Amino acid sequence: MSLSHWSVVQYEASWRRCLGLLVEGGPDTTSCLVTSITDPANSNFLFCWPLYRSGSVIYVQNSIIFLNELAEEFAPDEPWRFVEPRSTVDEDGQAISEWRTTVQDVEEFLRTGAL
Repeated sequence: MSLSHWSVVQYEASWRRCLGLLVEGGPDTTSCLVTSITDPANSNFLFCWPLYRSGSVIYVQNSIIFLNELAEEFAPDEPWRFVEPRSTVDEDGQAISEWRTTVQDVEEFLRTGAL
């Protein structure tokens, strides 16, 4: 996690906002946890965990967002807007590693105030 652009407090605030969006959104909501960001004006990419809700299940993947491939300027306050649709295989047909959790687990995590 790079702390050159965001502080720990900024990461935590972003994560709370993005997890809240996922819980409060509909059954097909997509969100994203930024895991490492440097100044987007001087960077080529950032690391994140896209979150894909499917009913009560949330799928988590690891991803890189290439800033120079975006159709518009990256908005750090709305990182979910730049997440690609969920895919379970890559361009070579290999399975994409992902983890599963539930909306209930994320709600409980947010209730504990762990962030």
